Amino acid sequence: MARTAIFSILSAFMALFLFSVSGHAADPKPVRFDRAPLTIVKQDGTRHAFTVELALTSAQREHGLMYREQMAANEGMLFDFGTERRITMWMRNTILPLDMVFIDPKGTVIGIHKDAEPFSETIIDSGRPAAFVLELNAGITTDLGIRTGDRIENNRIPQR
Repeated sequence: MARTAIFSILSAFMALFLFSVSGHAADPKPVRFDRAPLTIVKQDGTRHAFTVELALTSAQREHGLMYREQMAANEGMLFDFGTERRITMWMRNTILPLDMVFIDPKGTVIGIHKDAEPFSETIIDSGRPAAFVLELNAGITTDLGIRTGDRIENNRIPQR
C-alpha cells in the first residue's frame, strides 16, 4: 500500500514538473478557422503570398493564435473587425512572437507593431482607426520590407 502511495505522489510530481517545463497548458477550447490566400503588395509592386486563417467571429478574434507553438513562414492570421475603429490587441497565452500589421478598410497598411512579446498582456494599439489586423511570424515584416502604405489583398478586404 505504501509503495502505491509513493508511486502516486511521484507521478503527480512528474506531471507537475512536465507542465512547468513546457511553460504552458494545452489549448482548453480549440477554435476552427477557415483559410484563405492573402497577398502583400509593396509600393514597388513586389508581391508576397501568404495563406491566412480568418478570425471573423468574436470567439475567433478572442482566441486568435493563442497556444500555437509554430506557424510556417508563409502563414498568418487575418482579423476582420467588420468596421473601422481603433483596435487593441495583446499576446495573452500566445507562444509565438508576432508582427501585427494594422490595415484600413481599403487594404492599406497604416501601422506595424514588430516582435510582439509572447504571453504579454501589454496592450498593442493600432494608434488610429483600422478594420483589419494581420498577424505574421515576428521578423517577417522586416525581412520582406513591409511598411506603412503597402497594400493587402484578400477576399475579405475591398480593393480600392
